[in-house]
Amino acid sequence: MSTALDYSRARSIAGEAANPASAEDESDISALIARLTAEVNQIACEKTKSIQHITNQMKMLALNALIESSRAGAQGAGFAVVAQEVRSVGQQVEGIARELETQLTKRTGNLMSSIERMTERSRGERMVDLSLNAIELIDRNLYERTCDVRWWATDSAVIDCAAAPDAATVSHVSERLGVILAAYTVYLDLWLCDLDGNVLASGRPDRFDVIGQNVAATKWFREARGLRSGDDYVAGDVECQPLLANAQVATYCASVRADGKVNGKPIGVLAIHFDWQSQARAIVQGVRVNAADKARVLLVDSNFRVIAASDGQGLLTERVPLSLEQQRSGFYYDGSGALVAFHATPGYETYKGLGWFGVIIGAAA
Repeated sequence: MSTALDYSRARSIAGEAANPASAEDESDISALIARLTAEVNQIACEKTKSIQHITNQMKMLALNALIESSRAGAQGAGFAVVAQEVRSVGQQVEGIARELETQLTKRTGNLMSSIERMTERSRGERMVDLSLNAIELIDRNLYERTCDVRWWATDSAVIDCAAAPDAATVSHVSERLGVILAAYTVYLDLWLCDLDGNVLASGRPDRFDVIGQNVAATKWFREARGLRSGDDYVAGDVECQPLLANAQVATYCASVRADGKVNGKPIGVLAIHFDWQSQARAIVQGVRVNAADKARVLLVDSNFRVIAASDGQGLLTERVPLSLEQQRSGFYYDGSGALVAFHATPGYETYKGLGWFGVIIGAAA
């Protein structure tokens, strides 16, 4: 039976696909290496400064010894040679210490920069994977919707009513559609329409007053009216449906054909309205981003319009200015410094997708 992807299941699937534990381990290792490198750099600087301090003391002692030897005259000449050598050794040690400090700080600095870049790349790639998880989850869910509508369009009650929509067949098909809705909780309503776009029957006539309404002007009906066979379907854009209390739905359609045959004569259209907002919200909120990322998980359509958001903001009104650069997946940092990761829909089985993207926007550093 086709059912909704609830919150816990969405989290489980997204977590398994992205293996967040592994990603977190990698992040922890990178952080550990970065911390140890910083500590090495600090210790090196401190120790070389200690060496320089000692060599300064040696040079001062050598200078004092030279002064005293000059006062001693000929008797201090030998001691002056020793003092001069001590002074020379001190200068050499000081030079080595400075060179050591320069080389160590340069190398540890390069290492820290490399670790930072590696960490950023790892985070970006993980966000791309999670973006793919989000869009794959919805693709698999919507693939089931395309199967449902083609299957139900061959139901005998649907075919009988489309062929002869009298009171008895309308009553029977409405009852049948109601039974389906009771089992498949991901739908708001199911409508049987004639070829002129008039709604003949629905699964929830007590809740939505749609029977007798005409939907011929809608995009999904026009496309469904022109389907070539019973194997074909229409996947509509996410929209607010006025006849369903302005709820956000994704409408899927199939043609009803004589005798339920794939190439039979078209006699009607079955439209099923997927309860988009609640189902999509479960998916985007189930993607396991780290709390530290303060990330926003989105689904956007082919026009980059937000159709699902983990924070519930901007639905069907906001557009995300994605910089794809002709790539189907990737990540980049926008002008504010925020990480933007994206992945195009891969589709699932016979459902090719509608050009949607999974998108994750992390907080600016």
